[in-house]
Amino acid sequence: MSKLFSTYNLRGLSLDNKIVMAPMTRSRAIDNLPNELMAQYYGQRAKAGLIITEGISPSINGLGYARMPGIFSKDQIVGWKKITHAVHKNGGKIFAQIMHTGRVTHPGNLPKGAEIVAPSATPLTTTKLWVDGQGQLEIPVAREMKTTDIQYAVQEFIEGAKNAIEAGFDGIELHGANGYLIEQFINPHVNKRTDEYGGNVENHARFLLEVAEGVVNAIGKEKVGVRVSPYGVVNEMPHYQDIDETYTYIAKKLNDLDVAYIHVVDHSSIGAPEVPVRVINAIRENFKNTLILVGNYNAERGEDALASGYADLVAIGRPFIANPDLVDRLKQKLPLNQLKFDLFYTAGAEGYVDYPVFEDTMVTP
Repeated sequence: MSKLFSTYNLRGLSLDNKIVMAPMTRSRAIDNLPNELMAQYYGQRAKAGLIITEGISPSINGLGYARMPGIFSKDQIVGWKKITHAVHKNGGKIFAQIMHTGRVTHPGNLPKGAEIVAPSATPLTTTKLWVDGQGQLEIPVAREMKTTDIQYAVQEFIEGAKNAIEAGFDGIELHGANGYLIEQFINPHVNKRTDEYGGNVENHARFLLEVAEGVVNAIGKEKVGVRVSPYGVVNEMPHYQDIDETYTYIAKKLNDLDVAYIHVVDHSSIGAPEVPVRVINAIRENFKNTLILVGNYNAERGEDALASGYADLVAIGRPFIANPDLVDRLKQKLPLNQLKFDLFYTAGAEGYVDYPVFEDTMVTP
């Protein structure tokens, strides 16, 4: 009997299957506001057991990408209500991924009064960012955060999580992966601080754990997940000697906070080394709640991961972009639509909500 298509209890949230729609940047939030087009997109994909949204900034300083949505204003909350309503109306569950881009930011994508901040003024040397009307641009060096800036950022994450619950989300995921602000604190090659937020494993994890604890206290531990990417390289995150120790420590501390899940990203499909089995096992051993794995999964690999106990849920990314009915297609072993790569990050409906649904998935065979 298939485990992939069986139900799952995520801390009291009943999921129809064990397939998670992974968070993916889609750049459709004009003026950083969620909109009807986004509601259509997420509503189309509500058959996923759980949807995790694209990264949503809790801060004006965290809007690193063109047309990236926020969760810090009343208008944004109103916009997200349209999206959560569309997903829930279609029987789905949805978590908001709270993501501050930190140094991976260009002033051209930030509103007036915002600035680029990071744990340290460590430059990005090869990464460029798209700015509408200007193209791909080099990224200026971030300002090193003062202790007061860090404390303020923690509060921004907490308020963002509270706003997400007000907007109707079933929970939130803290984005501690892919080289964004939380991982910038974790990585000692990027975080060169010598105060309580730098210098050793415990201090490098402090920002993540302060954010996680604050969010747990604000909205409830059963509504909080955390995404991490040990051995990832996205956004110029060099590897370091203490990776295994760092993520074992983080797993222990998140277990103490009793958060709902840890979501581990494997970036081997885009050129990074695979996350070693020993790291997954260490997280598994030290974290007793749900483990989500993501990284080039299909139905067969997902089934194997669930059957072996390697994961509790598996997340799938890009196939969901081209196949709003992906769960049905996988279940019935139907062919998949091809991706329109050139339309991933454009502003309109094309390549976003216009992928065809296989007609046979509309009825039970």
